[in-house]
Amino acid sequence: MSRFLCLLLLSAKSAWNRRGTLALVVCSIALSATLLLGLERIRSQVRESFVQAVSGTDLIVGARGGNLQLMLYAIFHLGGATHNMGFKSAEAIAQNPEVAWTIPISLGDSHRGYPVVGTSQDFFAHYKFRNREAITFAKGEAFTDLFEVVVGAQAARMLGYEVGHKISLTHGSGDALATEHDDMPFTISGILAPTGTPVDRSLYISLAAMEAIHLGWQGGAPLPGLKISPEQAKQFIQEPESITALLVGLEKRSRVFALQRDIHEYQDEALTAVMPGVAMDQIWDMVDSGEKALLLVSILVTITGLAGLIAAILAGLGERRRELTILRSVGARPADILILLAAEGFLLVVSGVLIAVFALALLLHFLSPTLTDMYGIVLQASAPSVAEWWIIGGICVAGFLASLIPATKAYRLSLADGLALSR
Repeated sequence: MSRFLCLLLLSAKSAWNRRGTLALVVCSIALSATLLLGLERIRSQVRESFVQAVSGTDLIVGARGGNLQLMLYAIFHLGGATHNMGFKSAEAIAQNPEVAWTIPISLGDSHRGYPVVGTSQDFFAHYKFRNREAITFAKGEAFTDLFEVVVGAQAARMLGYEVGHKISLTHGSGDALATEHDDMPFTISGILAPTGTPVDRSLYISLAAMEAIHLGWQGGAPLPGLKISPEQAKQFIQEPESITALLVGLEKRSRVFALQRDIHEYQDEALTAVMPGVAMDQIWDMVDSGEKALLLVSILVTITGLAGLIAAILAGLGERRRELTILRSVGARPADILILLAAEGFLLVVSGVLIAVFALALLLHFLSPTLTDMYGIVLQASAPSVAEWWIIGGICVAGFLASLIPATKAYRLSLADGLALSR
């Protein structure tokens, strides 16, 4: 066995003899490394989840306003539109020869906290997510009757719904003062397969149904004494006057800038058209400072853990001086003492990092379903990414460099003790 391997084995045995104290150091390193790796996993997968929420849509069109606001309410159903766009404008865009398909989006109602989206059959035919993956049904089919609703996977699972269940929708976001549309119940016609996107947390009805449940309403409230039955509503089906947004797919993507300019210059109505990719970049530019702040905190926690490693080894040098003196008396060189202490610190750091990797995998395995259900954040327990390997390598290198501090002190002590032994 080589001299270096002997020193590594001796270092491991020495650390094992002091396992009670060093276990706390390893736990400190493991916790800090778990925090740093967990932050990177959350950052990367949340960003990937946001980016993959929509794919294949070339433009998102809405009333004149902010690009980010339009993206957030049209795709993620967060917030609300200040103004709607006219349905005739949507029809005019759909008839443009450069447009392959359009998906109307109408928001405003909810069901037990989940947004209700008024749309058309084109949503199920053309909406794509991730790498142009199509929406599929886990059970049932798309709505065909006026009072049928399609439920996203997460909403159906959390509420315990199955195909055939009858539900009523709520006007507005569903706060305590909201009015129920219980006079016009809906039947669940289909449940969508999971996508890991806002689609899972939404319910979908037709645009005509969105209009029907608001018949006899004025100023956001039902007219007193006026009751319209579902059968009567079917006789007064009409196209909407306005919608919240319009998703647009082009025949040739190279024409996206030209169509965007035409929409911005549309004479009949002030409209905004935004490219999803550009809006996504703007969203992440906004949260970039927050990401950096969290990363800085995690790095400081990791540095604190490594400082604890240095302190623990330095504190033990006084007690181990006799051990080091004995090693010198049996022929160990000062360089061997340096390697011994540096190897011990490095082994402790590697042990802490390995524990952090397994701890993160376990946390993601058990907490991922809860995070998905409560916040819609999809986190997967998988092998470390390239960025995570860089973090692991960086922690190990930093730990090795940190262990050189007590190792250097031990080296100097061994030199002094060696001189004392030679007298």
